[in-house]
Amino acid sequence: MAAEAEVMDELRRLRARVPQLTGALAASVDGLVLVQDTPGVEPETVAALTATALSVAVRMADATGQGDFRELLIRGVYGYVATYAAGRTAVLTLLAQDRVNVGRLHLEGRRAGLRIGELVDAAAETEPATAAAGPALTPPTAPEPMPTRTRTPRAPRTPTTTPNARTTTDS
Repeated sequence: MAAEAEVMDELRRLRARVPQLTGALAASVDGLVLVQDTPGVEPETVAALTATALSVAVRMADATGQGDFRELLIRGVYGYVATYAAGRTAVLTLLAQDRVNVGRLHLEGRRAGLRIGELVDAAAETEPATAAAGPALTPPTAPEPMPTRTRTPRAPRTPTTTPNARTTTDS
């Protein structure tokens, strides 16, 4: 992949912005390691498991009508595993300590996923024969505004009377 050095630079910048990250890996949607910085963790295993989890997450989002896959978060006793869509043919998986600010993890992970997706997709366009053969993802875009729920007006309540209700009369 021609963009390998640029993707590795993005992973290093991401780890500098989120110091609680313990690893970062960019993989193809079919489970092949593209670039990794995962000390103490077997990157091929993480990439393969990411592909498996991605397959289930894509199916779950589709079956529940939630739209295209964007991200997956797993929380374990010792920390987090977060996976983000990265273009049409890649994913970004981050490993983080349990004390990470999850909001910051998502913010930075989404940004890095967008950037890595641009790099990987551009490289795939120039090298079509080496593009990943797995299912293509819809590239993420800027977050869409949260949909607002419209409330259905309720029917007015009618007063109820009980058989033992007291009535008062003026005398």
